[in-house]
Amino acid sequence: MATVASTTVGERTGPLDRLRALHREGRLVPAYPEVPGLLAELTAGGDPAGPPAPDLVRAGQLLARLDADEVLAAHPTADAVTVAVTGHSTLSGLTAPLTAELSRHGLLPRLRSGDFGSWFRDLQDTGSELYAARADVVLCVLDAQVVFDELPHPWLVEDVERVAAAKLALIGSLAERYVTEGSGTLVLNTLPLLRGQARRLVDARSRARLGVAWRELNAGLLRLAAAHDRVHVVDLDPLVASSGPVQDPRLAAYAKVLLGDELLAGYAREVGHLARGLRGRTKKVLVVDLDNTLWDGILGDDGPEGIAAATTYRGEAFGRFQKAVGQIGAQGVLLAVCSKNDREPVLNVLRGHPDMVLRETDFVRVNANWEPKDGNLLDIAQRLNLGVDSLVFADDSPFECGLVASSLPGVAVVRLDEEPALHVERLLADGWFDVPELTAEDRARAAQYRTDAARQDLQESAGSMEEYLAGLGVEVELSPVREHEIARVSQVTLRTNQFNLTTERLQQADVRARLDSPGHLVLAIRSRDRFGDNGLVGAVFIDTARDGGGWHIDNMLLSCRVFARGIEQSCLAAVVRAARAAGAGAVYARFRPTAKNHKVGGLYPGVGFVESARGDAGSVDFRHDLAEEALPSVPDHVRLTAHVSRAPAPGAQG
Repeated sequence: MATVASTTVGERTGPLDRLRALHREGRLVPAYPEVPGLLAELTAGGDPAGPPAPDLVRAGQLLARLDADEVLAAHPTADAVTVAVTGHSTLSGLTAPLTAELSRHGLLPRLRSGDFGSWFRDLQDTGSELYAARADVVLCVLDAQVVFDELPHPWLVEDVERVAAAKLALIGSLAERYVTEGSGTLVLNTLPLLRGQARRLVDARSRARLGVAWRELNAGLLRLAAAHDRVHVVDLDPLVASSGPVQDPRLAAYAKVLLGDELLAGYAREVGHLARGLRGRTKKVLVVDLDNTLWDGILGDDGPEGIAAATTYRGEAFGRFQKAVGQIGAQGVLLAVCSKNDREPVLNVLRGHPDMVLRETDFVRVNANWEPKDGNLLDIAQRLNLGVDSLVFADDSPFECGLVASSLPGVAVVRLDEEPALHVERLLADGWFDVPELTAEDRARAAQYRTDAARQDLQESAGSMEEYLAGLGVEVELSPVREHEIARVSQVTLRTNQFNLTTERLQQADVRARLDSPGHLVLAIRSRDRFGDNGLVGAVFIDTARDGGGWHIDNMLLSCRVFARGIEQSCLAAVVRAARAAGAGAVYARFRPTAKNHKVGGLYPGVGFVESARGDAGSVDFRHDLAEEALPSVPDHVRLTAHVSRAPAPGAQG
């Protein structure tokens, strides 16, 4: 239950005031779980195309005073993220917005800042504090002066071309060094070219050449993200276009603040999106209202002929919003409807109204009724076998948005207003669905969820769970991960929360490193049934060479789409039997409980593992002695193909 700070009569009770009151009364640390909700209130209704709200930055200034260790002591399950900051210029203006952006996404910031202008030394010296920090994210914030500081006086375009090429090569080599020696994700950025720099050339032809050279430099920086799994590049050009000037010339001259506060705040927002994705907090479902959200008008009052998503100026704005929603849905985000309307008229519009870009088949769930929307969102999450924190809810009603925000704080609420021209910007402002890389499974996800309706029909018609599973025809393949599956396996570790026994998050480079390690097995779980191919739905990570002998299951993960079908028991049976055949003395495993994975706490005991120890934060160690009589078996309704070794499965295609 939320804690409300005490206030005097007449005192304002906005979210920033409540945050200040908690701090003033010494209750901010014990009330820290309330912080994301308060910060979400601060961002609601702000300019979607502009910089973060000033009050959010003020909140960040307050939160930056907190001791992360003190917060962790009070809340051991808080998700702490260590961020090291280095750069070329004065970056003090980054601390407050970065703290606020991380905090509002449920991440507890641990910020480590380097010395002024120390970016080259920090990245070049593997013994530097930047490497020693073992940061989850390293921000190397650069600006155009890294090039212009090295030009002769006077300079020509040829000098810029030469220095820019050398600087790009240097940054590339430093990025490669960090990827090899560092622990986290390195974040670089493109370099905005200032008008005052370009205007120092008096002829238009030279300015054009400078523009080409500068764009080639920035394109080269962006390509570094494609070359390295653990490098991310923030493109500052779109931020500059929406945030105002790159810098204040006076602060740039006197204080070496070469990137202004508004731009740094926008940059911090992008870093917040990235960190959220790295922590597996990417949203999976976009739930939209209909009246005055997907179309102009109210279906129940105006009838089908009175609503529009084309043909009128205002209607065209709704049509653009539908196209943006459809674009997101085509990339693996599940789409659903939550609307206070009668169901049949809604379905008729989605099936046949000439203005509609989106059709019924684009949605995995259409909840159109007169029940409270928070209850409908719970129903959608349950039907999709997802937590409500996987949902983003977009609605134009302040009442409905407030209801959902208060009763379901895990849902990300996108508050649309009466101006449909801003719907797209509001929806996209927070990058709720951002992932490091899109996979084939992402693009097929909506179709896979739609086939689940047929599975549910079979389950409801079956006389028992056993009859349902027997009729489902479950097939499981367990075999080494193939090269083209590395991105998908990394994504499974980042996005799976419910069936994730240790919640260890792995980037693609981490998965590849384990694949290349002689002492590790990285096994992919693939499944299909009578209704279709589910694709790669999970993974098992095994250390076969750890001190003390035996096989150690470092983690096991499974998509929520295929829960309770015997897949997990089948795969563990295959691992245990393979370990015994390989001569291992035992198989060890660990379960680390979180707020989301409690449903799988009994998995290991259910297949013959016994508890051997308990650790910090409720973690439990298990051991299976591989006695013949205790070996688990594959459920009768599952057809399993297992190849538990480092070699590719026979006939496997890479």
